[in-house]
Amino acid sequence: MEDAEVLGWMRRQASGACSIFSVCTGALICGAAGLLKGRRATTHWSAFDLLPYFGAIPVNERVVVDGAWVFAAGVTAGIDGALRLAAGLRGDEAAQAIQLHMAYAPEPPFDSGTPESAPTAILEEARRAGAAHHSAARANRAACRRETRRRRSGRVGGERSRRRRCGVTNVMQDPIPEITRPRRWSDI
Repeated sequence: MEDAEVLGWMRRQASGACSIFSVCTGALICGAAGLLKGRRATTHWSAFDLLPYFGAIPVNERVVVDGAWVFAAGVTAGIDGALRLAAGLRGDEAAQAIQLHMAYAPEPPFDSGTPESAPTAILEEARRAGAAHHSAARANRAACRRETRRRRSGRVGGERSRRRRCGVTNVMQDPIPEITRPRRWSDI
């Protein structure tokens, strides 16, 4: 969320896109890129209260459609959002065929998929675990920023040592590929 190059890339991609799809806390990355201002959006329940900080209008639903934008609240809501996007692009019958081929007919074994439906003890434990995870992630980001500042000042070794200390894998070493959109959906 702090990488200017990635955020700029996202802005460029969104500027000419016919559809933009955000799943889970991806909405926060869109917000960091300045793409949520005045837009109805949703995200994972643990980050939902952050949406207004990015100028979004928070909507507590599994899937929110705002013009060309589709926001899915969580990972499983991503399937619902993808089907909505498919219906918008290719029609309801195409989306229904996709749903059939996926055998997507959810029957969750428990009714605890939202803060409103989860038992209080489960929700509180999830919040505690989430807070611990976010605290550790913040500490790791701070350590990586300090390491980057030291490296830039010439006091520490090169890029390879920073990646090793910050836990960045080889996958992250590759530059973000440019995405080319087909001119027509029939080109897919």
